[in-house]
Amino acid sequence: MSPNAPAPEVSGPELVILAAGASQRLGTCKALVPLGGGPKSAPLARLLRAGAALQSQHRLIVSGEHHGEIAEFVGTPSQGLELCHNPHWERGRTGSVRRAVQRLPGHDLCLAPVDVPLVSSEVFAHLAASWRAAGAPPLGWLAPAYRGAAGLAYGHPVVIGRGLLSQLSEATDALPLSHWRKLAQPLWCVEVQEASILDDLDGPEDLERLRSGLGS
Repeated sequence: MSPNAPAPEVSGPELVILAAGASQRLGTCKALVPLGGGPKSAPLARLLRAGAALQSQHRLIVSGEHHGEIAEFVGTPSQGLELCHNPHWERGRTGSVRRAVQRLPGHDLCLAPVDVPLVSSEVFAHLAASWRAAGAPPLGWLAPAYRGAAGLAYGHPVVIGRGLLSQLSEATDALPLSHWRKLAQPLWCVEVQEASILDDLDGPEDLERLRSGLGS
């Protein structure tokens, strides 16, 4: 490339919402449970709206145990939105990420689990800006972090580079995502002001806590 040539435009990352769990402790589909009164308050709907701040070309939902319910909720997907079923959802989150890589090969991905449903569009925008400013590193791993009384804590969603993801696609579901985190170059975070990146929607008590925080 000529030294006077403009730098290539950095794109992505693409939005991937991980919604393949069985929601056993909650007793109902975690992705679709209303948090504030209606269907638009469900974790899946909230993350789709907030994730639009990435300005990605693709939006992928990876479903599992509750595929039928999620498919009915999504209806006819709009342009750029796709629903993908992970038939081996019970093996853990790594398999769902592998499915996402198979559908979006060669892309950097922003992985947003429905377990962390209140992440705002500002957090997604901060992640996208930091990722692009770093030049979209193929082996990069970027997480949001919140500084509380106990210090800096890392949360979700996370952005993973296409190079790391290509390695993951060739591995078994038994390896946890943390394995690839250790291989990241670079591994960094963007500090945000929202403790919501640390939320964990697991059981009924978590659901009541999140609803209470929203004033519902």
